[in-house]
Amino acid sequence: TTPTSATAAAAARASPSEMIDLKQDYFALFGLVPAFSIDMERLEQAYIDIQARVHPDRFAHLSDTEKRLSMQWATHANEAFRTLKSPLTRGHYLLELRGVDPGFDTNTAMAPDFLMEQMEWREALGEATDAADEDALDELSRRLRQGTRALEAELARQLDETADLEGAADSVRRMKFLEKLQHEINDALTALES
Repeated sequence: TTPTSATAAAAARASPSEMIDLKQDYFALFGLVPAFSIDMERLEQAYIDIQARVHPDRFAHLSDTEKRLSMQWATHANEAFRTLKSPLTRGHYLLELRGVDPGFDTNTAMAPDFLMEQMEWREALGEATDAADEDALDELSRRLRQGTRALEAELARQLDETADLEGAADSVRRMKFLEKLQHEINDALTALES
């Protein structure tokens, strides 16, 4: 029996008050090993299984306390799934589990080459937006996705293979910047379409 199916079988027989362990880490919740590289299909199936067992509609006939507990469990499962599904938040969460704060707001020290790259990205985005150049924005988006995939591969190596937590924190901060830039590119493209 896999951890996920064993957890599922136990939860299927339990009431909401017996299922809730809000202190359980997100990986354990879904029967996964805490790692950056995870089986996304397994994560999604575990999430579907949990939601099927704890959805508040299943407990509508029970007491208010039991209904509230099932709602807390479902909310916890939703938050856990969103966290692990996204590479950025999964990396951040793994760092937190290992006692490392990536310091999004406090650690602004970045390598000079990354700072230069940020300035170049910003300049290119500004020029493409000012010129209403959809092709240039699409190309920036493509390059950004490529850079993000490379950072994700580096983060997987840092967290899963070398335990380079300082490097992983730096990679997470870089990914946060690239995600923000991707949103800005998407906003610029949306503005051109309207």
